[in-house]
Amino acid sequence: MTTPVIELAGVRKSFPQPEGGRVEILDVPELTIPAGAQVALEGASGSGKSTLLNVIAGILRPDAGRVLVDGIDITRLAEPQRDRLRADKLGLVFQSFNLLPGFTALENVLVAMSFGSDRPDRRRAEGLLDAVGLSHRLGYRPAQLSVGQQQRVAVARALANRPRVVLADEPTASVDPAHQAQVIDLLRDTCSAHGVALVVVTHAPEVAGLFPRRLRLEHFNRAAAGHARATVGGE
Repeated sequence: MTTPVIELAGVRKSFPQPEGGRVEILDVPELTIPAGAQVALEGASGSGKSTLLNVIAGILRPDAGRVLVDGIDITRLAEPQRDRLRADKLGLVFQSFNLLPGFTALENVLVAMSFGSDRPDRRRAEGLLDAVGLSHRLGYRPAQLSVGQQQRVAVARALANRPRVVLADEPTASVDPAHQAQVIDLLRDTCSAHGVALVVVTHAPEVAGLFPRRLRLEHFNRAAAGHARATVGGE
């Protein structure tokens, strides 16, 4: 039986409120992402999408529960071990790309490789940038690239260390609606070509509709479902 690439069990996460007390953001009894799957996690603003992604990535620790990435429970790892696992097993695509402004497209991918367990591989970095259509922009810095080209560098960088899964946080937020499908096609096609699972969080139904599997946070995150009921009851 193939080990799921992501497994959550009994995961809870809350944050303190300025006026005292805590607000619960995540209460996820169970969530499983199969290896190679392509999934859109859909939910309204404030439903815990980014928090969930940060918990899966090991950037945030849950208050309770287990988070398994490729069979490894990251909640049991110290911070340096989580950092290394994140570099080796996960590719991250952020809303704002987070490219290093003083480095070229090629150097941004090579820097990402330097955080993994293997040595940076210039030929692989060039191949990834070629795969996203940027073989003619290897020496360009982010300021010299269009928004769409920066997005492509971010996708190549996310695949730098042969991850098991790519996590993308609102990857279409920086592009106009007419180009949303292009961004998602790029992510889906590139991940498929490399045998990598893809998890995208989005608030946009038109983006979620481009995926074979859609999951609404309110259906598996009891905290989000509770917030939704409270909002409806208060209107």
